[in-house]
Amino acid sequence: MYKELKKFKVSNSFTFTIEDSLEQVCNAPEGGAGIFVVYAVEGDAKELIMVASTGTVQNDGTLKSKNGGLYDKIVNGHQFAKTGRKYSWPAQMKLESIEALEVVWYETFNADVKAIPTAVEGQVLQNFLDENAKLPRWNVAF
Repeated sequence: MYKELKKFKVSNSFTFTIEDSLEQVCNAPEGGAGIFVVYAVEGDAKELIMVASTGTVQNDGTLKSKNGGLYDKIVNGHQFAKTGRKYSWPAQMKLESIEALEVVWYETFNADVKAIPTAVEGQVLQNFLDENAKLPRWNVAF
């Protein structure tokens, strides 16, 4: 785990396979704002393949989050096509022969902590870039 994520106490994870329904296995909160980190799992090995965030901090310091929060961003957010991840992830996993994904989510902005979700996403991606000279393979750009 990246050190900048340790301070976020509202966090959890779930595993997703091609046979699963992303809507059923996703345990992220519908009201939460923050980031999620996706790992491809192959046996005992895990590879970070994507980092994403949801939630925008307004000028007055309040949070503007889309309806559905982290849950909706993970399940219905578009990736690989103009379609939600609940459809595109299984197809991409099949293409890449990925047996499972581990999705770890963190609430970065709530009553106890006020970290801008995109700033935390950027920190994690910067650390990955420093270590690997590229972004995770499912991150198109940042």
